[in-house]
Amino acid sequence: MTFAELHRIYHQPFFNLLKQARAVHDEHWTDNSVQLCTLLSIKTGGCSEDCGYCAQSARYTTSVQAEKLMPKEQVMERALAACASGSTRFCMGAAWKGVRKGTQKFDQVLDIVRDVSKLGMEVCVTLGELGADEAADLKQAGVTAYNHNVDTSPEHYPNIVSTHTFEDRLRTIRHAQDAGMSVCCGGILGLGETIDDRLKMLEVISNFNPQPESIPINALMPIKGTPMGDNEVIDAFAFVRMIAVTRIAVPKAKVRLSAGRTNLSKEAQALAYFAGANSIFYGDKLLTTANPRANEDMKLLRELGLAPLEPNPGLEAPESMDGVPLSPCCDHSCEKEKASACC
Repeated sequence: MTFAELHRIYHQPFFNLLKQARAVHDEHWTDNSVQLCTLLSIKTGGCSEDCGYCAQSARYTTSVQAEKLMPKEQVMERALAACASGSTRFCMGAAWKGVRKGTQKFDQVLDIVRDVSKLGMEVCVTLGELGADEAADLKQAGVTAYNHNVDTSPEHYPNIVSTHTFEDRLRTIRHAQDAGMSVCCGGILGLGETIDDRLKMLEVISNFNPQPESIPINALMPIKGTPMGDNEVIDAFAFVRMIAVTRIAVPKAKVRLSAGRTNLSKEAQALAYFAGANSIFYGDKLLTTANPRANEDMKLLRELGLAPLEPNPGLEAPESMDGVPLSPCCDHSCEKEKASACC
């Protein structure tokens, strides 16, 4: 979708927007199921990046302590517990700038992925920047989806991080797609951006080819010690508006309620579900922040007549759309990149 289209959709009366979003949702998602995803930080803190919202950056003094990569046995314990509690996707995050083929830490991650993939859940990882070779290895090991958010608009991105560029994010997404993985790509609301920035972010995401399989919409949870530690909490109606516009812009994607749900009332979450959200992070903790307890989530789903989505570990990545350019990966200056991974 274009920015002008998204702007028109977003700024219509609230109930008109919800009505349109619900119609799109019902056209493409015919049951009342919600995907339950568990997120585990397998390597916490000590990251060299300077993302202004992140408690895991080594550049800021926060309550998060740097830890080494979690042993596989501990990861498997958490994965088994997630599976037993009803999660259908297990997401593993590591606080790194990126991973490189042939390194010990990447080999350890591949070993973990191989074992987790045998549990019958979908497997998602977020490991920072990826090259083409690393992406291919992750796909072969059993990764279903790669998470790499664009966070905000290309214009606002330099205001929140300086150690990598928006084009770097796009390049990793292109590599993941070329390897045959689904892409999980969304953003964060509350980074000091404007409404136009949010819509420009969604314009980029909606024009990926293929489009993302899932789109997490996060509301910033300000962390003391980070540059954005004093940012205001996002308004619930603004959050639901973005859920609705995302559902309209990318009808076939799972739209995930992600960070910030602890600041949403049951009623606000119900509005988000009505507006098209059909995936949540499930469990009492995300990477480093709190999340609604699993029993609270299940109680709310029952009250709304919703049910957990069945797992689909053999999920195929979305197909490219004929006649539409492939997802961008760079700023047109990457002559050394392979043609299949460039703009």
